Amino acid sequence: MSYTLLYWPIPFRGHVPRFILAQAGAEWDEPGFDAVLAAKTARPEDQPTPFIGPPVLIDHDAGRALSQMPAICMYLGRKHGLSHDPDLELRLLCDASDILLEITCHHGATMWTRDTWTAFRGDRLPRWMQGHERLVTETGVTVSGGFVSGAGTPGLADLVLAALWHTMADRLPPLRPLLHDTAPVLGALADRVASLPALMRLRDDWADCADVYCAGQIEASLLEMLNEDMKR
Repeated sequence: MSYTLLYWPIPFRGHVPRFILAQAGAEWDEPGFDAVLAAKTARPEDQPTPFIGPPVLIDHDAGRALSQMPAICMYLGRKHGLSHDPDLELRLLCDASDILLEITCHHGATMWTRDTWTAFRGDRLPRWMQGHERLVTETGVTVSGGFVSGAGTPGLADLVLAALWHTMADRLPPLRPLLHDTAPVLGALADRVASLPALMRLRDDWADCADVYCAGQIEASLLEMLNEDMKR
């Protein structure tokens, strides 16, 4: 394999580099939960590269290892000719990290309550969506050739947005109407990118865990809030 990706066997943050690898036609392996845990808990001098939490990407051809999702994705974007506006792409990757941190209450540091979820779903999450909608519609975030309108080919920016928003709406279906009502152009872009053949194959590979997003107690907390929303 050209790459090894160390990440938990869940979509969540790992789907951002996975979308890029798949669209680039790269070959990679993922050694599974036990190997990720062993690498995570190893001494820094025994790790592929010093890191606190996954993902970690090992580029076997280049003899290089990287941690931190934005750094990994920027590296892959440059190497595979998908990067066209590094400043904007890095900004979107940092946004994605923040959004994933927020929707999981800092990776499960606390659990959602009705009050905190109502505030997040009613203001903070739609504001993130609106911000990315503006970038897509006003500043041409898809600098790779107009993929926002269905033409051209997707670049790194498109792949980041799709990995973030399509995965969220796909794995947490009650949030799909919020995305498409709040940011219809963004939602359509994310769906279109996720429907590309290479990404459809990736998603098919994950069909066996189609009901998993971020896993654990924080996912249970999220689902409790979403199920309550649907009953209201």
